[in-house]
Amino acid sequence: MTDFSYKPTLTGDLVVLRPVTEADVPALLPLFEDPEVTRLTGGHTSFDEAALARWYGSRGVQDDRLDLAVVERATGRVVGEAVLNAWDPDNESCAFRIAFVPDAVGRGLGTEATRLIVGHGFEALGLYRIWLEVYAFNPRARRAYEKAGFRAEGVLRGALLWEGERVDATVMSVLAPEWGRDSGSAPTAITSPFPSP
Repeated sequence: MTDFSYKPTLTGDLVVLRPVTEADVPALLPLFEDPEVTRLTGGHTSFDEAALARWYGSRGVQDDRLDLAVVERATGRVVGEAVLNAWDPDNESCAFRIAFVPDAVGRGLGTEATRLIVGHGFEALGLYRIWLEVYAFNPRARRAYEKAGFRAEGVLRGALLWEGERVDATVMSVLAPEWGRDSGSAPTAITSPFPSP
């Protein structure tokens, strides 16, 4: 049975995923302040630090989603977040999103973090389908998702209005029977209990 109230720590070669907390807000602020990150994620809403502190401070008690901080093992620095949300219990399905601070992109951290949290979704949470949307102007993210086993399902035409232009979004998913077979050799995840904030 799916249990999002348990917040694991997942360990790979490059990154550790652990429950995100209010204390991570200073490290995550560049996600919300960098114009390019905002564009690639299609973020229309701006957040102040106090609102972010409230949001991240409440993630540990959520029983319908999993929000994990991505920590670079080499430095111990929080460099992003990985999230399973929009849980559909009737269909054993969840959405996935991931975002990194600008200087952490392009080093393989996202691919490993994706494999860790998606593997947890299938192996520990019993999900059948994990899906995402990626905008047409973000081909690097699409390639990373494909490396992790996601396949394109279709296009949401004109899904995002960005600076007066309509941008398509591709819906991608990976299914439990495909996991491992299509995603390459996923890193071993070590899960351990972590107290909620």
